[in-house]
Amino acid sequence: MSVNSARPPALDKIVKRFQRIQDPRRRYEQLLWYAKRLDGFPEAAKTPENKVKGCVSQVYIIASSDDQGNVNFQGDSDAQITKGLVALLIEGLKGLPPKDIAQLEPDFIKDTQLDVSLTPSRANGFYNIFKTMQHKALALVIED
Repeated sequence: MSVNSARPPALDKIVKRFQRIQDPRRRYEQLLWYAKRLDGFPEAAKTPENKVKGCVSQVYIIASSDDQGNVNFQGDSDAQITKGLVALLIEGLKGLPPKDIAQLEPDFIKDTQLDVSLTPSRANGFYNIFKTMQHKALALVIED
């Protein structure tokens, strides 16, 4: 699903933003910018069922659906780079139907060129965050 037309528009916009950045350090700065823009996360939601498994950092994700059944996420992390990845995913997947989120492949991270800058544990963390978001989106369908 690397083809731009297959990517949700918000995610495609994010990917293109990162593609314009040639310097790996600037890509990290962009990721930190996303982290700073992330909405606050309720302390009460920092529970084991909302914690992303397989991350070195403490990462939490919650999902809700709007009146049309589209998904919105909230998330947080205790590490700024990981928080940036969470924010990137939240912005890129915001307002999509659960089916679209479930069908998306995480290979778009290669198109951002962030994958070459991430440590193996952070790359693995990205994948786990993404998979958790997919599972939470599908769980919303099962609840309805």
